[in-house]
Amino acid sequence: MGNQTYFKERNYKNEKKIKEILSALPSFCEQFFIGIENNTSALTRLNYAYELRMFFEYLFSETDIFKDKSYKTLEARDLNRIKTETIEKYISFVGNYEVEGKIYKNGENGKARKIAALRTFFKYFFKRRIIASNVASNVDIPKLHDKSIIRLEADEVAKFLNEAEYGDNLSGNAKEYHKHTYIRDTALLTTLLGTGMRVSECVGLDLTDVDFEVGGLKITRKGGNQVVLYFGDEIRKALIDWINERNKNPMLKDEPALFTSLQNKRITTRAVQKLVKKYSEITTPLKHITPHKLRSTFGTALHQETQDIYIVADVLGHKDINTTKKHYAAMSDEIRRNAAKKVHLRED
Repeated sequence: MGNQTYFKERNYKNEKKIKEILSALPSFCEQFFIGIENNTSALTRLNYAYELRMFFEYLFSETDIFKDKSYKTLEARDLNRIKTETIEKYISFVGNYEVEGKIYKNGENGKARKIAALRTFFKYFFKRRIIASNVASNVDIPKLHDKSIIRLEADEVAKFLNEAEYGDNLSGNAKEYHKHTYIRDTALLTTLLGTGMRVSECVGLDLTDVDFEVGGLKITRKGGNQVVLYFGDEIRKALIDWINERNKNPMLKDEPALFTSLQNKRITTRAVQKLVKKYSEITTPLKHITPHKLRSTFGTALHQETQDIYIVADVLGHKDINTTKKHYAAMSDEIRRNAAKKVHLRED
């Protein structure tokens, strides 16, 4: 089964959360989640559930559209009362609002996610002729501005991995803790930087997913498909060092996970985020480095090396090539300068 077990458990937890949220939503919402189940992941549905909960809370607390209704008596056909203007006001509201004294904000990306969720929700009931129109489709998606890719440069990658391996600049307590984790940390971060896999794909790895003969790691993508990512000598050495160290611990005998915590359990995405932050704050304090930024570092390096956007898209697991183009097709100043030197206007 490999790392399928981990993802099944994660999906089960997400499904459980969806049911909890559904219990606080109008009953007809369950019909929507059943209807989209075959075409969406549990994580996508969970995000939709969060978005719908917030939308209905707004409708009941900030408008009088359903003043004669309650959550329990609301029916799907009552969605006909909602106009495009209602959703536009809601999107404006979530830009900056307060709950129990705490301020929450949503930028263009947050607003875009909310509109996308509502478009899918209204589209479902419109296609089934329960409502007269998909009013959410009339709401414009905010213009998303491209942001420069934050990534580690080549010298920063070296410093980052050196800090993970040696911990020379760690403080007293962190340095003591580092003695027990440096082999694992080095292997984990080398794997992320050398394959471009997502943090969820990394923590989902089992020992049985490592194949040293072919030099590959079998990972499970977001949609559930399994693919092999190939690795080079640096990752091979780091993984061998870690597995040898891991095998010394009898408490891990029955634990399938490749990367484990000091509690002898599968390491969590949150723990990986923390260790990336710990080492990056020492080596690149002016950059906010996350596991996803390590993925961007790999993607950028791969594009610069191959100049093939389709290879980058395939390795990173992007379903839409435009996603890859948006982030990695912009050539660096160095590449542009070198390209300019190759253009000759006159023969010598």
